Amino acid sequence: MGDTGIRTGKAPKSEWGPDDEHGATNRITPESRASIMARIDGHRVYDLSVDYFVGMPSFQAAGDPAYQIWMSHTPRGTVVDNLNGVGDQINRACGYSGDVILMYTHTGTHIDALNHFAYGRETYNGFDADAHLGSRSWERAGSEQILPLIARGILIDIAAHKGVEVLAPSYGITAEDLEECLAAQGTVIRPGDIVLVRTGRMQYWPDGSRVFGDSPGLTVEAAAWITDHKVVAVGADNEAVERTPSFDDENWLPGHCHFLIDHGVPQMECVFLEDLSRDKVYEFAFIGAPIRLRGATGSPIRPLAFPLAE
Repeated sequence: MGDTGIRTGKAPKSEWGPDDEHGATNRITPESRASIMARIDGHRVYDLSVDYFVGMPSFQAAGDPAYQIWMSHTPRGTVVDNLNGVGDQINRACGYSGDVILMYTHTGTHIDALNHFAYGRETYNGFDADAHLGSRSWERAGSEQILPLIARGILIDIAAHKGVEVLAPSYGITAEDLEECLAAQGTVIRPGDIVLVRTGRMQYWPDGSRVFGDSPGLTVEAAAWITDHKVVAVGADNEAVERTPSFDDENWLPGHCHFLIDHGVPQMECVFLEDLSRDKVYEFAFIGAPIRLRGATGSPIRPLAFPLAE
């Protein structure tokens, strides 16, 4: 692979100032939010997320925990153990259920925070692991710093444009692919947009053996082409947005570094784009926000796409 332009030394400083933690989500303004909200056709909504369940595909190869859920309180159990302390008579009259979940934050449809990747010890905007990483989480640029995503969304349906069910394993989507697909769709990327790229992989969900591994996705050159358009965020229907493996001997996920560290662009993975593709909805209002997990490197997100009124 040729020169990717990826640095391995220091993270660049943010264009929004030395203390900025929001990154490209700063491009969302009250005016831009109002503009896209005014164009919504509320008769339809597309849910771009997957549900969470025991046995769902997850990134367990690196030792991260799979999604788990269990009951901490049950109607019959509280009668027996009275863990809520209200007594037998009340517990028999008022059943009580409660549960607990455990999972890796990069599970299912999720968004990567700007502290997810680093050059050495420096992540977005030069935040340093020695100064800003505590015992349990980062002190800077966590998922709680990603501003609510309300913006114009664009689908770039590469698989459909190429006339295939799904792109070939490890296919590297080029800038030329993006340009040709957009031209064929009759859509353009504007500053402040959220760009979603379809490879076709998520049509196989929840078969993890077909969704994950040797993923088609963006090359670094294509990633740079997208960030040149001053987008707010990027997402794809694969495991990494970029292609895997990277075919870069010096960086196993250079696209992550480009989006998150160099440009402060949060990226969403395992986004469900099949319904948008089926209906050929290429422009829409995108609304979504991560759970505000302080300091976390990622978070589940439930993105919604609303078609625009004619």
